[in-house]
Amino acid sequence: MYGGVRVGAGAAWVLVSAGLLHPFGLPASAADLGGDCCADLEERLAELEATTARKGNRKVSLEVSGHVNEAILFWDDGGESNAYIVTNDNARTRFRFKGKAEINSDLEAGYRLEIGVRSANSKRVTQDNDEGNDTAADVGFDLRDSFWYLKSQLLGQVSVGRQATATDGITEMNLTQTADFAKHADVEDTGLGFLLRSRNGGLTSGTGATGLTWRRLIGDGGDQPGEGERRFDAVKYASPEFGGLFVSAAWGEDDYWDVALSYSGEFAGFKIAAGLGYGEITAANQTSTVCAAAQSTGLASDTSCHQLGGSVSVLHQTTGLFVNFGTGRKTDDLIEDTARFSGTGFDDGQRFWAVQSGIEKRFVTFGKTTVYGEYYDYDGGGATRRTIGAGDALNPTGIGDWAVWGSGLNVVGAGLAQGIDSAGMVLYLSYRHVEGDLTLRQLNGGVANGAISDAPLEDLDLVLSGAIIKF
Repeated sequence: MYGGVRVGAGAAWVLVSAGLLHPFGLPASAADLGGDCCADLEERLAELEATTARKGNRKVSLEVSGHVNEAILFWDDGGESNAYIVTNDNARTRFRFKGKAEINSDLEAGYRLEIGVRSANSKRVTQDNDEGNDTAADVGFDLRDSFWYLKSQLLGQVSVGRQATATDGITEMNLTQTADFAKHADVEDTGLGFLLRSRNGGLTSGTGATGLTWRRLIGDGGDQPGEGERRFDAVKYASPEFGGLFVSAAWGEDDYWDVALSYSGEFAGFKIAAGLGYGEITAANQTSTVCAAAQSTGLASDTSCHQLGGSVSVLHQTTGLFVNFGTGRKTDDLIEDTARFSGTGFDDGQRFWAVQSGIEKRFVTFGKTTVYGEYYDYDGGGATRRTIGAGDALNPTGIGDWAVWGSGLNVVGAGLAQGIDSAGMVLYLSYRHVEGDLTLRQLNGGVANGAISDAPLEDLDLVLSGAIIKF
């Protein structure tokens, strides 16, 4: 998927990479084949070898690759506006090491180690924090992948360690350049860490406030219903290809599991990528993006949280016209059993759909140009167990505590991108207008059975402009 550099320690590789074997690359003194020539050449060779990345052995290959993705985020929350330099978390800066070794004609062993890098987190920055570093993992290095695998051409691949699960990216299938800077089904990555602002002008921050952000309107954690567990300590199986179809399944400790069916192929001039997956987490107090609300209760009983999601991306190869569509549903079966929502008729389901459409074609010699528009819609109960207190700007009466009863999010956006193939780069510009709904219910004796009221919110406008360069 990314360009890589294969690294070796042999003298021939160093000579070729330095251009020393080219006749015009030799120093003038090399023509006489004297002792000074050879000594100088050996000295330069030793110098280059000393600065060359080396493998630990000759049996397992080593490939280094990754990308840098930095941008400027312009924002306006209806009461304040500014601009931040951020790492674009749609595909954050990262570097990876991977390799493999052949065991026999059918079987190979391999590994992957990938580290993410954030200088400032585009999905965590707020009006009060231009780096988005609320926790240690928000800025700096984070471990994305660390696993080994055994792969058979006939039987498929088994991998063990920290890795993406079977349904990771299942709602985000995308054949275009927008996958790197404006995911249609993962809108939280573009500035949705900003705090909500009430239409009375107040910001939900400070003493006595909830600190509720835009991304917390989506399933409490910002991850789309139906989307996978992202990175997890897991065992995963991926089947060989069957006519463009792939089956995968994963199990993560204590206890998460998911299965997925995906397709990649071409038909009648169209490129198609599609996927459908189901996942479930069945253990209490497990840190999870699938069922974030259920994990914060401290209950000893098992959680039953399940979700179904899918997506399709279609690109017409002649015209460049494309459509990306994703949808998903999540159900938190535990939340109705808590004291706060028991017997109140609380909606434990969350659902979304998103579409992105446009044209991607080589109009100039540099590379492909992408122009697109998009729409995202989320509606959910069971989003959070947060309480809106009397001192919060979102409190509709300024009296007593209110529970978050439901939430909604709508995003309308557009953008463009220009690939520069000779530099492995894509320049991009995206705009999103965000509107939200927050429904609250008054708490009486800790139970959400009182009056129901909306908390009117100011809209949020976001412009993200930057570039990704792959190596």
